[in-house]
Amino acid sequence: MGKKIEISSKGYEDGSFQPYEFKRHAVGERDVLIEILYAGICHSDIHTARGEWGEVSYPLVPGHEIAGRVIGVGSKVAKVRVGDLVGVGCMVNSCQTCSTCSTCSTCSTCSSGEEQFCEEGKTVYTYASKDVFHGGALTQGGYSNNIVVDEHFIIKIPNHAELEKIAPLLCAGITTYSPLRRANIKEGDEVAIVGFGGLGHMAVQYAKSFGANVSVFATSESKRDLAFSLGAKHFYNVKNSEEMQGLNNRFSFILSTVASSYEITEYTKMLKVDGEIVIVGVPSLTNPATLDATSLIWSFRRKVSSSLIGGIKETQEMVDYSVEKGIYPMIEMINIDELDQAYERVLKSDVLFRFVIDMKSLK
Repeated sequence: MGKKIEISSKGYEDGSFQPYEFKRHAVGERDVLIEILYAGICHSDIHTARGEWGEVSYPLVPGHEIAGRVIGVGSKVAKVRVGDLVGVGCMVNSCQTCSTCSTCSTCSTCSSGEEQFCEEGKTVYTYASKDVFHGGALTQGGYSNNIVVDEHFIIKIPNHAELEKIAPLLCAGITTYSPLRRANIKEGDEVAIVGFGGLGHMAVQYAKSFGANVSVFATSESKRDLAFSLGAKHFYNVKNSEEMQGLNNRFSFILSTVASSYEITEYTKMLKVDGEIVIVGVPSLTNPATLDATSLIWSFRRKVSSSLIGGIKETQEMVDYSVEKGIYPMIEMINIDELDQAYERVLKSDVLFRFVIDMKSLK
């Protein structure tokens, strides 16, 4: 099995980041050892690190947007070779075999390519997750120099990709691509994106690439021109009451990326009959979004649903599509010692639109 992998990282504890050294599990026969080159900062990293989604154990190494290079493989690995460029997203393992039905493999389970819905409850997330395949140890994430991952959960990165921009695709990309693709967005559809941050600016690009007429709802007037430059046809400042008038029955699909408190039914009213709003933004437990059931009922056959990242097959599809179409996040590169400041800036929406850590700065 080999020796456990020595890891250097930045761990979060007592309200700030500090150096933290630990050991990854040994490289098994189907495992891949990756040198992490870039790690994205996701708003969910902040929620988790600060305990806003529930109790968490420290030290905690966040990071589930990872791009790097293979530097070691187990004896039975066939998917990648040493030297390949690869990514790791929100998951690092699952049972990989479960199926809800005994007669088919089309349900939302591991056997259907949706490992995030593992029926055995064995989805292992990239950090702050109990690794049932390695003694129940809590996983540690990508703000580190190396990571060991089951080969099934590796995403191949094309050699010609803009590698420094790939990492955020492994969360922000798939989180928005998946519900838009599953909604079968087509030429001329009226689609709205609520929130124009790390997730929202990716959603605009995907929806536009699928042929939709894209509208953006945001709180910052300064982002109006930027939304248009990424493909939006309309921009609505939610703080401007006049702009928010006359929008009922307008959209066939709305994707909400908002990670703070708001009233969901304000947007269900904007849906056409049989239209759908999909929620992918997750506010903190102390400042949740709300849903007025009475207003929803009287909205008459509008649908509210949710989406959670995507399976490995779909994530690979998303990366390949993004690279082919030149769809990338807008990023600001930082050094590892800027993490605390970066977290504060994310909370102030003071980044366009995603921080990416250059892991060469980890010494």
